[in-house]
Amino acid sequence: MKITNKIKKPISNELKIFEKQFYKSISSNVKLLDLILIYILKRKGKQIRPILVLLFAKMFSKEGKINQKTFRAANLVELIHSASLIHDDIVDDSHIRRNFLTLNALWKNKIAVLVGDFFLSKALLLSTENKDYDLLNEVSLAVKEISEGELYQIQKSRSFNLSEKEYLELISKKTASLFACCCKVGSISSGEKDLDKIERFGNYLGVIFQIRDDLFDYSTKRIGKPTKLDLKNQKITLPMIYSIEKSNSKDRKMIKSILKKKKYLVSDKKIVNEFIIKYKGFEYAFEKMNDFKNNALKLLKDFPQNDSNNSIKILLDYIIERKY
Repeated sequence: MKITNKIKKPISNELKIFEKQFYKSISSNVKLLDLILIYILKRKGKQIRPILVLLFAKMFSKEGKINQKTFRAANLVELIHSASLIHDDIVDDSHIRRNFLTLNALWKNKIAVLVGDFFLSKALLLSTENKDYDLLNEVSLAVKEISEGELYQIQKSRSFNLSEKEYLELISKKTASLFACCCKVGSISSGEKDLDKIERFGNYLGVIFQIRDDLFDYSTKRIGKPTKLDLKNQKITLPMIYSIEKSNSKDRKMIKSILKKKKYLVSDKKIVNEFIIKYKGFEYAFEKMNDFKNNALKLLKDFPQNDSNNSIKILLDYIIERKY
């Protein structure tokens, strides 16, 4: 059995219901918008965030069942996540996602922005119409954190002076906040009120996800997104931060001169990779992921022990070992 199927096994039926509801929630009478929405749905990603919502809801459910509020929570985070991806592609001027052209590449920025706004409005309406104000509050806090994280990254990237502590704070905001939100809204929908450990677990998971994602930016293989994009956008990630910190002054000066370039050559990218290999930046990133994984596993022991809990353990391994 594929690892992704093992993860989904406790919620396989619920995931099918979620997908139908999600499609229904974004349907439109505007022909152009409907065409774009069909394009998006046919190229759906791994659905990690709604899967997290459903698994946490089922894990904390006393009867092991998922209610309609849980499905709304899963739809809410997927709508917000979809909007953020669309807007990210515009900001990063990215034309490829999941091996397909992005909305801004096909329909230009104006239409892509409006589609992202459409997703956001649908998320707000879904919550207010059902009076899910507790869910909306959690998602709103996550969106605030994501926005602050992205702006903080832009601010720090210009100076090329990001410490490991600052990097972890940054990705906790821009990525892990939504992962934590998914774990929390799933648990809330099942009636769970003690959210502190749940939020911490989600933050660990999100940090692991982003560190792994950052490693893909140094890959030479096609993984469904443009590699070296973070280098192009002057985003300094953990392998580079660690390597710069451990390097001698000559190598540090050399690598910073490359990072400050407006246009990178193939030879520059090779030098960057060799620099990180020399100072064991890739190895360190994997060590940090495993440290966060161990912290997350300790928290999982305090949660209800059932099939959903086991699936979440498998998900932890999958996020570290995934190839794209």
